[in-house]
Amino acid sequence: MSKILLIEDDISFCKLLEKFLIKKAYEVTVAFSAAEARSAIKNESFDLILTDLRLPDSDGIGLMTEIKNAYPNIPVVLMTGYSDVNTAVKAIKNGAADYISKPFNPDEVLLVITNALQNKDVEEVASKEKKPAKKQVSGENEFVKGISVASRKLLDHIQLVSPTDMSVLIIGESGTGKEIIAKSIHQQSTRKNNNFIAVDCGAIPKELAASEFFGHLKGSFTGAISDKMGYFEAANGGTLFLDEIGNLSYENQIQLLRALQERKIKPVGSNKEINVDIRIITATNEDLREAVKNGDFREDLYHRINEFSILSPSLKDREEDLMVFADYFLEKANQQLNKDIVGFSPEVVAIFQKYNWPGNLRELQNCVKRATLLTRGSYIESEVLPAEFFQIQKQNPSDNSMNFSLSENEKETIMHALSKTQNNKSEAAKLLKITRKTLYNKLKHYNID
Repeated sequence: MSKILLIEDDISFCKLLEKFLIKKAYEVTVAFSAAEARSAIKNESFDLILTDLRLPDSDGIGLMTEIKNAYPNIPVVLMTGYSDVNTAVKAIKNGAADYISKPFNPDEVLLVITNALQNKDVEEVASKEKKPAKKQVSGENEFVKGISVASRKLLDHIQLVSPTDMSVLIIGESGTGKEIIAKSIHQQSTRKNNNFIAVDCGAIPKELAASEFFGHLKGSFTGAISDKMGYFEAANGGTLFLDEIGNLSYENQIQLLRALQERKIKPVGSNKEINVDIRIITATNEDLREAVKNGDFREDLYHRINEFSILSPSLKDREEDLMVFADYFLEKANQQLNKDIVGFSPEVVAIFQKYNWPGNLRELQNCVKRATLLTRGSYIESEVLPAEFFQIQKQNPSDNSMNFSLSENEKETIMHALSKTQNNKSEAAKLLKITRKTLYNKLKHYNID
């Protein structure tokens, strides 16, 4: 019987979830605060920890990091409200096994817990055999190569700048995968065997930025109950990724500039300087040049971080990639939710192609994961898509050529595309805005030679 530590400050909800888990043959210990959780972990051993993202005496991610440092083999699953899903997704990169968003679907809760426990067992066996555990598909950490012109240009730039030590500024809309690009640069650099530290500048209060970036000594200010290592020191020898850098206050920009110029930091409360060797990658979804003109962003810092800029294209600028990413996210969702869905119905493909995707890749991934969970058959159908997909969408202007969009006359459209490309299936798939794999499935379905 697996033993779970449940950390949740909403007592009635906590008791409800405890009863549900006990009913499903789990042994459950309850903690209503981070302090109670710490005490429980010291006195008992657990197979899995289920914690709310927001606790009265601690930040859930902070507690998770603390637990993972002390007990790296215990999987931690986060419970989060819808508005905090992005934060939970980022926490997965820092060690969380998975997350469950409220309101809960009981089947999803059981699947996430089962998968986390199974992965733990696989890793333990692999560790004993001194073999690496099976690599999991990771939509968050893995760079997926698209087929569009914008994607090819992006890949070229990544491959060009990765081996250098140049500072890179990644510019793009929210949800386009800027952190994935940054991690890909790190993984292809000479620093790949050292730390990649990702920091959301928008989540750091300006009063605490110096402590977060450079660390502090115990007692250096109220609340500094122990020494803390800052992000700069943690990334020493590796890469420091600063997301949404435009959110830093002017004062914090000065502190950051000084550290980047001197490559030395001084923890809060310390007189000793620490040398740091780091590569800086930054990202923004705003026009920093405009911010410089308005006096909101320091021009010297802008030039320091922008030795090389990369555009992270939006999904509407890489239409040919849409089903490449959809298929990839489906594969990931199948693995996470223990499903075996084959693909998307022609109607869903057509709906996807007409939709504007304001949330970009993040919205696509969330949509596919939700649809995968709700689908009971072999293909994702339109009834499991959110309501916004059926509202009137702004149509892209088309030229006089044929609109190669799969719709009612799907067979005829495919045959026309093949004819137009002299039976070149790769080119036909691009015209149809689907992957080659999807095209081959449809050729088989319609018995097209």
